[in-house]
Amino acid sequence: MRVLPGERQTSGGGEGAPLPESPAELPPVIRRTEFVAFALAGLLLIAIVTVLYVGRAFFLPVVMAFVTGTMLSPAATFLENHKVPRGLGAALIVIAVTAVVAFVIALIASPAMEWSSRLPELGAQLKDKMHVFDRPLALWRELQVMVGGSEGLPSFQMPKFEWVQPTLEFLSPTFTEFLLFFVTLILFIASWRDLRRALIMNFSDHDARLRTLRILNEIEVHLGNYLLTVTLINVGVGVGTGLICAITGMPNAAGLGALAATLNFIPIIGPIAMFAVLIVVGLVAFPTISGGLMAALAFGGLTFLEGHFVTPMIIGRRLALNALAVLLALAFWTWLWGPMGAFLSSPLLIVALILKEHLLPTDAPQLPQG
Repeated sequence: MRVLPGERQTSGGGEGAPLPESPAELPPVIRRTEFVAFALAGLLLIAIVTVLYVGRAFFLPVVMAFVTGTMLSPAATFLENHKVPRGLGAALIVIAVTAVVAFVIALIASPAMEWSSRLPELGAQLKDKMHVFDRPLALWRELQVMVGGSEGLPSFQMPKFEWVQPTLEFLSPTFTEFLLFFVTLILFIASWRDLRRALIMNFSDHDARLRTLRILNEIEVHLGNYLLTVTLINVGVGVGTGLICAITGMPNAAGLGALAATLNFIPIIGPIAMFAVLIVVGLVAFPTISGGLMAALAFGGLTFLEGHFVTPMIIGRRLALNALAVLLALAFWTWLWGPMGAFLSSPLLIVALILKEHLLPTDAPQLPQG
């Protein structure tokens, strides 16, 4: 039977259903070239992460200097507009920031050194106050016996303090890392305009140059606004924590306030760590558990207001950071580079979102309206 143009041959020569389309017309699940591209991209990502992890002694201070320098670059531009040479302005800005950081460290270090010298004594006091939980633990043992569980529930043991020195060694960078960060930061701020021009002129196409200029401008503005607003918010949290500690009678209220402001730069983990610190200090400093928990509970209320109302209202409108993305970025960069990586997680996430907005197509398929 002859098949006319535009008609499909039917099975059995009758008027049945049309024959299945040829395999060439069916959409493939995945092509070999796409699989190879995905595999190469995955291998490249693994290689980059491995290099960043192994070479963190070099990459961490350099990336830290680049991010911090981008944040502080508007201040250098402001000084340059007021007839201050950019190199001198960069040095003045870095010296001023270093002085502020040294002052905060001094506030925190003085009580920390005092308490660290009394760790065995403070640990014994804390263990004595934990006897209030003996009755609940005994009830728990009886419940385990009733349901046929193990009778040998271990008693409460105070943690040992061998972790203090390794933790301090982990938190404090080496002299070479600090020197590399300090020098790179000054040179980056001083030469940021030349670097911008070189990056832009590296492209021959006019549209590519314009896109690069917009990306760099947006990164600079967003990171500068992020540093300013987050610093002001964290200073407010530190002042509020210091007032709470002073009102409740906690020792070293200024040092605890400075510690709260510093830890609040680290999303999620910082407030939790500060809450734990206030609990421990309160339990040691006060004769009763209820009195020792007052400052920690008040701080929890303060951070709840700051995290759910103040920060989203100020930062959320400028930078719509998804909570899950913030958590994943925090976990990844903390695993990769430790506490400094935790500090860099939000700025690096902001940079990634800006790059995604400008480099990925904006006419992607949209979800249907339900």
